[in-house]
Amino acid sequence: MAFDASPLDFEVGTLWEKIRTRSHQALSSGALQSIPTDYERVEHQGIAFVVRILANLVRKEKAKKQRPQDFNPFLPYEEELFVTNLSATHLCLLNKFNVVDHHILVVTRAFEPQENWLNWRDFQALWACMAEIDGFAFYNGGQAAGASQAHKHLQVVPLPLVDEAVSLPIETAIAAAEFQNGIGRSPLLPFNHAIGQLDPTLLHQPDRMAEFALTLYQQLLSATAIAYQGDRQTAAYNWLATRHWMMIVPRSQESYQSIPVNALGYAGSLLVRNQQQMQQLKQLGAVNLLCKVGVADQAT
Repeated sequence: MAFDASPLDFEVGTLWEKIRTRSHQALSSGALQSIPTDYERVEHQGIAFVVRILANLVRKEKAKKQRPQDFNPFLPYEEELFVTNLSATHLCLLNKFNVVDHHILVVTRAFEPQENWLNWRDFQALWACMAEIDGFAFYNGGQAAGASQAHKHLQVVPLPLVDEAVSLPIETAIAAAEFQNGIGRSPLLPFNHAIGQLDPTLLHQPDRMAEFALTLYQQLLSATAIAYQGDRQTAAYNWLATRHWMMIVPRSQESYQSIPVNALGYAGSLLVRNQQQMQQLKQLGAVNLLCKVGVADQAT
């Protein structure tokens, strides 16, 4: 399939240093407002989840209350959070209220709804970043999937998520996946999901990787019974990817027992507000939480 694509608009090999430099500057100026967290490993059904306790959400919540309802943080974006241009259609920003260091956003220059399907240009800009950052990429497709901004943006956090041997907790489940006709499902994930394998030989060819990723994305949507039609999504979902695999998880609600879940939750990284919620989560079980906010697995 041919695409009428614009070339990338940044100097290859410079992204990581630009992210580090801009992060330092934005922290010094106060534009970047990192949220301190403690974390605990909580194992459930063979997966060692990373559960972070948010030490301070006051600044983020206060900022949200002061904004008008239709506030768009990306139009215009804060200059001090700008990292680099990526293409004629996308640019890279720092995540203002980051929990993980060097968390970046791949944002459309012009407004596009977060509920629009991902497209070739989204994947082109994303894989230009992933070629330079060994990271975890994700997308929250709709409010029920944990999306908090209406303007389309993908997100990338560097790996490992914490300074330990396992770079991403969900890798345990990915490794156990069983594939049929190129579509994988993991017996460790008892909710509707579909996994696909990416081609690492295309990593430094963003245009070709974008084409490959778009095709796989559409196949995974179909495998999870999400109808790919029209311009906007027909159901809420989370999209997750590393350099090696991609996963789609349909969503039913954004939280359960006031514990929010976005795509990072399905990667094995959850957030709770306090010790009370931590105990709630331990009693419920992290995998059970993901089932509650996901969709029942059609294969079971």
